[in-house]
Amino acid sequence: MSAINREPKIVVIGAGFAGLSAASHLTKHGYLNVTILEAMDRPGGRVHTTKPFGENVIDLGANWIHGQDGNPIFIIAKEHGLLAENDSCSTMCLPGAVTPKDYFFHQNGKLFDSDEVEHVCQVFDNLMSKAFNEELGPKYKETSLGDYLDEEFSASELISIEGAKMVFEWCKRVECTDEACSSLYEFSVSQLRLYTALEGGFFNSLGPGGYQAILDILLKSLPLGILVCSTPVKFIKWNLNQGTPPPGEMYPVKVICDNDEELEADHVIVTVPLGYLQEKATEMFHPPLPDWKIRAINRLGFGTVSKIFLEFEKTFWPVDCSGIQLVWEQGHEDKDTYMSMLDGDSWKDTWYKKICGFDTVARHPNVLCGWITGKEAEYMEILDDNIVGETCTRLLRLFTNWNVSNPVRVVRSLWKENPYVRGSYTYIPVGVDAQKEQEALAEPLPSVSCSSTNKPLQVLFAGEATHVNYYTTTHGAYLSGEREAQRIINYYKESPVSSVGKSNC
Repeated sequence: MSAINREPKIVVIGAGFAGLSAASHLTKHGYLNVTILEAMDRPGGRVHTTKPFGENVIDLGANWIHGQDGNPIFIIAKEHGLLAENDSCSTMCLPGAVTPKDYFFHQNGKLFDSDEVEHVCQVFDNLMSKAFNEELGPKYKETSLGDYLDEEFSASELISIEGAKMVFEWCKRVECTDEACSSLYEFSVSQLRLYTALEGGFFNSLGPGGYQAILDILLKSLPLGILVCSTPVKFIKWNLNQGTPPPGEMYPVKVICDNDEELEADHVIVTVPLGYLQEKATEMFHPPLPDWKIRAINRLGFGTVSKIFLEFEKTFWPVDCSGIQLVWEQGHEDKDTYMSMLDGDSWKDTWYKKICGFDTVARHPNVLCGWITGKEAEYMEILDDNIVGETCTRLLRLFTNWNVSNPVRVVRSLWKENPYVRGSYTYIPVGVDAQKEQEALAEPLPSVSCSSTNKPLQVLFAGEATHVNYYTTTHGAYLSGEREAQRIINYYKESPVSSVGKSNC
């Protein structure tokens, strides 16, 4: 062990996948003096499985397991039989994966030919693959993903096909959902190469237990009493043992909760969402975080992806329809439209144009789910349920000309409005060096490699935003929690490993 004569005391802040995996990894390795503090009244963080429509679940947060090979979340789900029997990504239409079961409607009620739609989506998918596979070269180093796609579209044969530009704009709206950005014109195309897609099916659906079933497996692996919910943290005071007191006589970190309860610790692992850090970091830490850490927090993007579930008394869509996709003459991802909405609040009048479509929901035959992102999603979250429901119903009637009844219930995700989350997941804005900032975000304070006489690893950082290759994913969050737990374990070995990235002392 290290230079203390007692078992190290560790506090984990946040009970999402990062926090739960950190605590699980520590306790499995014999570190039992661990407490998890969760601000909300439930564990899970941005995983939220609920039952608003009866006995079957929906997931308001994380929806899929992304990839299989080397994915700890997939491994857990596979080992415990938690995957959907007929795994399919049909619950959300994706570029390159459209089928005849996805009905694409023009705003004038015209139904697009499925073969033509599939062709446009395949071109879009090929362009995205080039960006992910580092095939763009220096030309697009400082370019947005939206501008790259527009330039490539204009140079393709699609430019001469009627309606192709509108379907291409729909593809860009869907990509906003995947990237969690307000617009692709604000997202860096050059940084896509850093994201690593795991081999195996990319969109793995969960069975009737939803994501909660995986959470339950993790929770069962933890000692009783380790998790404390409904306990927000107000302050983290660190570097309290300056001057190197005698071993074991003083804890270097103190965590002060909103209820004024105080917990002393040798190490604190902070796993709160990036959106929360962006709002609270400057006041949460005493002494303040160093400038390079604050820079990383503020430079990275944290976007909002929202779901709108509509329950109807009975279905009005055909049996073979898995999604009603909305194609506008000028959607919000049209460059001219985007530029016209940069100043002022005129975009609020047409916030609904950011909705990609309404997809059927597994195990809920009378429910549709709409997807919306960015500032439009944030605006939607502050509106009344009735307004959102009426707007969505109007859209469905306008596009399909079907006999659409009013929904009997509207259920929405409210991730931006959640005071302990403030968004959905991380994205990389144009001009940001993602690896530099994410490694800085993950850097512990103080680092093991620092020459300081203060105890290292007082404050550590985990969460999907801190993972260079797997950000935005649940497995990225899970692996980041393990990473920080292992960092502490290594510290108490004879030859501790060096910290992530360049040391900042």
